[in-house]
Amino acid sequence: MAKKHILVTGGAGFIGSHMVDRLLKDGHNITVLDNLSTGSKNNIPKNVNFIKGDTSNPKDVEKAFEKKPDVVFQIAGCASTITSFSNPLSDIYANFIGTVNIVKKCVEANVDRFLYASSMTTYGHVKEIPVKETHPCVPISYYGITKYAAERFVHATGIRPDLKTKLNVTSFRMFNVYGPRQSLTNPYQGVMAIFIGNVLRHEPIKIFGDGKQSRDFVYIEDVVNAWIGSIDKEKTFGQVYNLGFGKDRSIIELTNTIMETLGNDPKKYKMSFHKERPGDQRHMQASITKLGNDLGWKPKYDLQKGLEKTIEWAKTVK
Repeated sequence: MAKKHILVTGGAGFIGSHMVDRLLKDGHNITVLDNLSTGSKNNIPKNVNFIKGDTSNPKDVEKAFEKKPDVVFQIAGCASTITSFSNPLSDIYANFIGTVNIVKKCVEANVDRFLYASSMTTYGHVKEIPVKETHPCVPISYYGITKYAAERFVHATGIRPDLKTKLNVTSFRMFNVYGPRQSLTNPYQGVMAIFIGNVLRHEPIKIFGDGKQSRDFVYIEDVVNAWIGSIDKEKTFGQVYNLGFGKDRSIIELTNTIMETLGNDPKKYKMSFHKERPGDQRHMQASITKLGNDLGWKPKYDLQKGLEKTIEWAKTVK
């Protein structure tokens, strides 16, 4: 891959910072735009052009494009279904308006490659699993609505025939991404990290719903491999992909695995069950056949292997 200048929005956060690390390792020049609302400046290497700003602010976006990027990774946004219900306008600005601003600037600057972090929440309640990309999208959370609206804006721009430079877009509907740097204390982010933090701090685990709901957990390194492998892969241009491991786990199964890996007896550990939260999907499992066929990608980390690496990191920061 030729060396490029790549803009990563949300590059100080959990997913974005891992993208930045890998891109730097591959020799690319990186600009990061992040408002540090959930990310940390400690995640940003010194040789990165860092701009503290918000994608919903056109002036901040303008600064991020002072040096034209060859590729844009649009990762910035609110990542909580629950907070989208308590503050829907903030969600709209972060997830939709922010994406619109970045896409508009790509068009103005004649950028020709754009990768977007969409979400499994775009599907809503699914009729069958594993869910394929052709499944109807009927999001049931405000968060899912903003992510789907932004995804459609991205792809509508990608097929515009009037653009001076074609914007080649790819969207990844991210399932439950986990790994090092995910918050161990923020209850509105990844459930796996929260449970790991609970057990390391000897706190009771709180489960919303009956615990039989299931999710598809994919390790961060596998996610990074898919994104970066797609940059120059023309077959992925204009496409939407599920990005998960391809197997679902119930929340109860997940908590038991975490407790056992950390040397605790699940039968003796204190857990409490609470009312299901609005916007929760019952079962989610990704069909990853399309991504495998188009990119030759497959996940390398099963749950146990990824969990062990995440716990190893978590023990250093708990």
